Amino acid sequence: MKYSRETKVGILAIICLFLLIFGFNFLKGVNIFSSVMGYRGKFVVVNGLTEQAPVYIRGLKVGQVDKIHYDFSQDTAFIVDVSIARDIHLPQGTQMALVADGLLGGTAIELQIPSQQQGGAETFYSRGEFIPTLVVPGLVDVIQQQVLTELTATVAQAKELLAVVNRQLEDDHLYRSLSHIDSLTASLSYSSTQLKKLMQHQVPSIVNEADSTLANLQTLSADLRQADLKKTIAKVDTVADQVSDVLASIKDDQGTIGKLIQDPSLYNNINSTVVSADSLLIDLKAHPKRYVHFSLFGKKGN
Repeated sequence: MKYSRETKVGILAIICLFLLIFGFNFLKGVNIFSSVMGYRGKFVVVNGLTEQAPVYIRGLKVGQVDKIHYDFSQDTAFIVDVSIARDIHLPQGTQMALVADGLLGGTAIELQIPSQQQGGAETFYSRGEFIPTLVVPGLVDVIQQQVLTELTATVAQAKELLAVVNRQLEDDHLYRSLSHIDSLTASLSYSSTQLKKLMQHQVPSIVNEADSTLANLQTLSADLRQADLKKTIAKVDTVADQVSDVLASIKDDQGTIGKLIQDPSLYNNINSTVVSADSLLIDLKAHPKRYVHFSLFGKKGN
């Protein structure tokens, strides 16, 4: 069977068009031979999400973003259409999350499927049904938020510090503090100079005196080591024994000293002698003429 040239050209054009569509969709990540299920989600922001962005379930790519519709007159301005493999069923409670895709700032969709609940029949979302959405901040967003928070706190502290400095400047406290610091610095400089002089002049003499004192102590220690302390202690013990014997003999009325100390008659005699001498002195004062000589022959007055 022969085909005309026009027929052959038409068949070739159809084949080329099919290859072009297949190649274009293949480059976009769409497999035209596999059947898919479409779902939708509403977002306030999309954070750079583009069409043909990947759709993940627990890190596995299961589809892509087909279309992004927008209506800026609404609070939820964006409606995102995604398609996933037909054999994947999304149970009720699934959320369509907008997540960061890698460290280069890309954005993707992640379908967060809840854990299966035991008991009861499980229901699934239908094709084209809206799925609840949420936005998960990426690593860059978290770091940016932390940096902004710390920067805000730092700026607030800097403002407080500037306010304190301004108040100090207005009240002349800072100038007074600087003057006190200057005077303290001058005092420290003078003290350092005096200490340097002391270290240069007086400390060496003190060290020399200390050295001489230590030398004398060493000499004294050597003399003490050379002295016969045992003999000296023995002599002291002998003298102590002799003194003890003398005291014992005095206590026992032995010898002249013991009798003088222990015999009361000596005290009585001395006492009577003192009384007689006192009487004599009294009589001498009362009758002095009795004891005066009136002649060279020894005649006394009455």
